[in-house]
Amino acid sequence: MPTDNVPETFHVTTDEQLRAVSNLTRHRIMAVLRFEPATITQIAERLGLAKGSSSYHVRLLERAGLVKVVRTRKVRGVTERYYAMAARSIELPDPGAGQPDVLMRHAVADLEASPADGERHVGMAHLRLTEEQFAQLGARLEALADEYRKLSDPSLPDASLVFALFHPAPRDQAEEGAK
Repeated sequence: MPTDNVPETFHVTTDEQLRAVSNLTRHRIMAVLRFEPATITQIAERLGLAKGSSSYHVRLLERAGLVKVVRTRKVRGVTERYYAMAARSIELPDPGAGQPDVLMRHAVADLEASPADGERHVGMAHLRLTEEQFAQLGARLEALADEYRKLSDPSLPDASLVFALFHPAPRDQAEEGAK
């Protein structure tokens, strides 16, 4: 992605922006645009969408301020627009207690849609940590993600890293919610 004048973080603050990022197709469009600009046609081809569907979703993302046109060119009398992310990363508001986390839902959907014969590293660890250890681990995970984000090369295949470090609901609360 071009790095000139691109803000580091876009903070999702409005309902329109939240609705825009809450859709799995738009999440996948943003993933396409994360490293390099693309046209509606290129996005549609990459995601297996109809051009009209791709155009509709990109317009919603653009209206919400999450993507923007970064260059145009004339092709056989038609103006071709190249879209890119409006910032290097997007920060979502905390979903709040008992609310689904949009990023985790999208990550699970992307994991389930990934090739079954592809290499994956998926695991879960249940830990017992002090608050200080919890904070240190969170900071180390963020630093590790940042380290590899800086190494990302648009010419290489996509890889997604998803992590969640949280305190689960107390057992009696979780059992009550399952009823």
